[in-house]
Amino acid sequence: IVTGGSRGIGRAVCVALAKQGCNVVVNYCHGAEPAEQTAALCRAEGVQAVTVQADVSTAEGCKALFDAAAEAFGRVDVLVSNAGIAQQKLFTDITPEEWQRMLDVNLTGAFNLCQLVLPGMIRRKAGRILTVSSMWGQTGGSCEVHYSAAKAGLIGLTKALAKEEGPSGITVNCVAPGVIETDMMAAFTAEDKAALAEETPVGRLGTPEEVAKLLVFLAGEDAGYITGQVFGVNGGLVI
Repeated sequence: IVTGGSRGIGRAVCVALAKQGCNVVVNYCHGAEPAEQTAALCRAEGVQAVTVQADVSTAEGCKALFDAAAEAFGRVDVLVSNAGIAQQKLFTDITPEEWQRMLDVNLTGAFNLCQLVLPGMIRRKAGRILTVSSMWGQTGGSCEVHYSAAKAGLIGLTKALAKEEGPSGITVNCVAPGVIETDMMAAFTAEDKAALAEETPVGRLGTPEEVAKLLVFLAGEDAGYITGQVFGVNGGLVI
């Protein structure tokens, strides 16, 4: 299962997993067409792929997504909790509704899905859970307090769950991207992007594919001794 799989990092992860021979459940909340485009790219790699519309901010949406995945493929071996929203706003202007929505999408969805996939993983003594945080979850971002808090929560969830599930053969890891060229950057001007690139030691923005490659490695057999870790993919912006 890849949540938020219709575009950006989610799409790149879906396609990268498909290239490794994984059948893929492409979750999306809005935009059936881009989700189906992602699924088509996966099928082109010779695997099966289904799209599932579900709002992972709700327990009901997570249950519907898990049930659809189980019906399509019988079990869930890998969960990539990637779905997320962002908002730039002064802390004093954030409404209670905006705060709650940020937590529900970015953090509670991961909690709900982990609870759904873990019983099967525990029975099989195998599984990979991957969360997608942000460098702001590590350092905090001005005018993104609610986003930073939710993404920091994912890091705490990852570290704690890794300790709990390690004896069951399940690894839990987190990737914290920096400035990645995705739809979340749509509101930034070319000048803004150039300034961010200049701040980054490697001198450019990252790509969704660069994040996806690390996630796919962590989902594979070679990463069996890696758990509870937070990996920055940020061009050296945060060390």
